[in-house]
Amino acid sequence: MIARPARGFTLVEVLVALMIVAMGLAALMTAVSGTARASGYLRDKAQAQWIALNRIVEVRMSVQKSVQTNDTGELDFANRHWHYDTRYFDTSITTMRRIVVRVWSGAADAKGNPVAEATGFIGTALSTPGGSNIDWTQGSTAPGSGTTGATNTTGTPLAPGATGTPTTTVAPRQTPITP
Repeated sequence: MIARPARGFTLVEVLVALMIVAMGLAALMTAVSGTARASGYLRDKAQAQWIALNRIVEVRMSVQKSVQTNDTGELDFANRHWHYDTRYFDTSITTMRRIVVRVWSGAADAKGNPVAEATGFIGTALSTPGGSNIDWTQGSTAPGSGTTGATNTTGTPLAPGATGTPTTTVAPRQTPITP
């Protein structure tokens, strides 16, 4: 009887293959969990930013403009508990104050770095919303000046309704060019 050569994998080859697959799966699981953590962090940061901006709007819309220096609060938002700290600072303009809102995840006794922070301003020195909408396609002019605001390179205003590009007269050279 003729002996056939053995076919298949040895036990050592199978164990080496299993080790390679296990290391690959471990690396894949690490990458997936890192992505999930990053996604959760970005979700929390976006929600905290919304809370901070909402708080600034609440302060701006409050009928009673307080002179307090800070206030805190807690709220439930997106099935999570959050707390915030609102601080008011004077600015160099006496009729304007700076508002800084910091937001943390969890109860008020939880310490650590805030998840988000937003800054805003309140006061009478600020213009009304939409009050600074200017049609920049027409140029910027003083009200009632009647000019388009365009000038030529010498600084002389163009005539109202003038079209085309401004031109500049260049004086001829007085001295010859020497090589």
